[in-house]
Amino acid sequence: MADSTAFYFEKETDVFEFVVKKGHGVKGLADTGLTTIPPRYVHPPSERIDRKDTIDSTPFLSAPIDIAALLEEAGDDVDNDEKSEICKKLCEAAEKLGCFLVMNHGVSHEVMENAKRAAHIFFNLPPERKLSYSKENSPCPTHVFSATGFTPQTGKSLEWKDYLSMLYVNDDQVRKFWPEECRDAAVAYLKSANKMILAISRALLKGLGVEIDESMIRSYTDARTVNMNFYPPCPNPDLTVGVGRHSDLAALTILLQDDIGGLFVKAQDKGWIEIPPVEDAHVINVGDTLEILSNGRYKSVEHRVLASNTRARVSVPIFVTPNRPTTIGPIPGLAEKDGETVYRQLLFGEYMDNYFKHDHQGKTTLDFARA
Repeated sequence: MADSTAFYFEKETDVFEFVVKKGHGVKGLADTGLTTIPPRYVHPPSERIDRKDTIDSTPFLSAPIDIAALLEEAGDDVDNDEKSEICKKLCEAAEKLGCFLVMNHGVSHEVMENAKRAAHIFFNLPPERKLSYSKENSPCPTHVFSATGFTPQTGKSLEWKDYLSMLYVNDDQVRKFWPEECRDAAVAYLKSANKMILAISRALLKGLGVEIDESMIRSYTDARTVNMNFYPPCPNPDLTVGVGRHSDLAALTILLQDDIGGLFVKAQDKGWIEIPPVEDAHVINVGDTLEILSNGRYKSVEHRVLASNTRARVSVPIFVTPNRPTTIGPIPGLAEKDGETVYRQLLFGEYMDNYFKHDHQGKTTLDFARA
């Protein structure tokens, strides 16, 4: 029998046409039954992920942090010492690794499971239905779109991932533009996470030790985008990546993992550690925007994702960002306190446009904002 890759894709342009233009995505590629990934998906050996090359996470990754006390309303029977201790743990984790896990965050098990299930439902829809949400066809392409990889048009090596991105504006836009197959679960998840998002953002920003009011905190965390990521089984996971090494654009990423795992983060310059799935926990990643706001004190975490050859993996991140016209830079008073200015002032929209001009390339995107 002829190799399935050769049968379906005689030229690399055929792969791009099938995956991107016809909307099949990597999911459709995997469904062809191919036994070898196309050359465009093969990454250089230096960029591939091997679990044997990871280091012990113990010195870097803290135990999951219980943030229940941070979610309590003012006037409740609040233990301020407990709150202070939680805030201290969050700030230390953001400075040391830029990645930590939180428990008792206010999002129910049912809501999380529904969100993961909705991701599977969307990516198992017929290709023509998913194609109706491509950037070319979406009823609101600036807010809702499905895609594959990160920069498939320009990337040298493609990533083994499809995703759906949904920017929340209001409930009317959710009903009008988000895919009906997953919108209820996605927006319920987002709304359930809002209290956690504000509590963590407030703790980290106030933990910098300079004056910052509630309106500033909200301006830096005002936009919320829910993504649904889908990683189909891969016949050669050792040759490719689910996501290449990068840091996130956001201030914070609130990540819901399934039980398969595959997330790796860089522990300073020591090596890569795996972030194992913990039931009902969220992974919190510090993103570039928070590193800029903190004048480099908090570290946006460089991370990447392994492709899997067992079963389809999903994750549901919420990207917490400012709106495009918001100015970002070290929070007033912080550069003076630190004795140096690491990052300049710029519009978030400027940083965002530059970020998406390039393929994933570690943390080099931050160079654009350096003073």
